[in-house]
Amino acid sequence: MTFVPTQRQRFTPARHLSSWRRLSLHVWRKPADPTVYGLLDVNMRRALAYLEAINREPGHTRVTVTHLVVKGIAKALAETPEANGIIAMGRIYLRDSVDVYCQVATDGGKDLSGVKVTGVDRKSVVAVADELVAAVAAVREGRDRGSEATKKTLARVPDRLLGLLVKASGLLSYDLRLDLSAFGIAFDQFGGAMVSNIGSFGVGTALAPLVPVSRTPIVLLVGEVTDRPAVEDGALVIAPILNIGASFDHRMIDGYQASKMARTVVASISDPEAAFGPPTRSS
Repeated sequence: MTFVPTQRQRFTPARHLSSWRRLSLHVWRKPADPTVYGLLDVNMRRALAYLEAINREPGHTRVTVTHLVVKGIAKALAETPEANGIIAMGRIYLRDSVDVYCQVATDGGKDLSGVKVTGVDRKSVVAVADELVAAVAAVREGRDRGSEATKKTLARVPDRLLGLLVKASGLLSYDLRLDLSAFGIAFDQFGGAMVSNIGSFGVGTALAPLVPVSRTPIVLLVGEVTDRPAVEDGALVIAPILNIGASFDHRMIDGYQASKMARTVVASISDPEAAFGPPTRSS
């Protein structure tokens, strides 16, 4: 069946616009940001019991909510491999490893750095925690060679040239796939997803923009676990709820993929024993 319009659409200039509306038309450009934002609520009753049990086991590394989120998004990426990629030269390229970048506050919160854990989907929660704790300590104590090299490179670049450097490094590293590690820029240093814990600052809910220089299509902000109303077994109760602010690149991930990944993340964190195994140091 062919649709035949009965009347041609006409556009009539709007009149009597407010001064702010007139000004706003010249303040912003046309929409060009592909970011989609969403909020995930996770009932943490089972997860907190899981963490308590696993942290009673002998060991020096404390497993936290952040480590569960890192494992959750890694599981989602492993099950949705078409979302585990980068956009370069107008094309999508898929990664062969599920890597997650964790942002780290340094210098007492005055600066921001991070570490990448590779092959997260193949590692246990405890192994992820061990690796992250050691790597974060190295960054904060100035022992991480990659972070220190990057800081030295940035310190030598004048502000007026910094934007040019960022664009050039993205072109060389991602589009042309050159190894720039000698200049303090590790190849694909951010992985398939970024995770940042803002709950440690007492923040419950927040959303973050994508970081263009990273070419990472997913950013998760982990909020503070707080007691909130929830439904359990058909009854209204007060439960510990974790809020995760999720941002993703719509060029890489569509609504179907995003909803599938969201279900995996929520299910994995809310019941980590079912997703990752029993709460033991050997799991």
